[in-house]
Amino acid sequence: MKSFICILSAAALPLCLVSCFPKELTGDTYSRNEAGQVQTVRSGTVQSVRMVKLQAGQGAGSTIGAIAGGIAGSKVGGGSGQTLGALGGAAAGAVAGGAIEQKIGNKQGIEMTISLDDGETISIVQEHTERESFNPGDRVRVLYGSGRTRVAH
Repeated sequence: MKSFICILSAAALPLCLVSCFPKELTGDTYSRNEAGQVQTVRSGTVQSVRMVKLQAGQGAGSTIGAIAGGIAGSKVGGGSGQTLGALGGAAAGAVAGGAIEQKIGNKQGIEMTISLDDGETISIVQEHTERESFNPGDRVRVLYGSGRTRVAH
């Protein structure tokens, strides 16, 4: 029973990885830490828009998967079988954890080039959302602060 609980716990560990990813990086989503923080606002006009892929980070999913797989694999067999089980479990866990990280973490993004009213031109990438679309010619607000920049109408 003890080994079953260890295996179950180790198998669940990569799923805990989900909570490590930022939930959304859209222009209309704020974290609790950002609420109540002062932001600087600049106005401008969207010059161009293109869809981009926001790729998940590399490594955390594989690392957590390898640890979980190694723990689960070490509960299989005895003696040298445990060592082989741990190594095989770690390898399988690393592959599975990396795949989970990519599947959960990849998002559709949007890259916008914006001419600010003061003459400066900037480019910014944020997560795409159906709740707010951007097109060339749109008047937008660029919000800076709390360690993040976002674009909104």
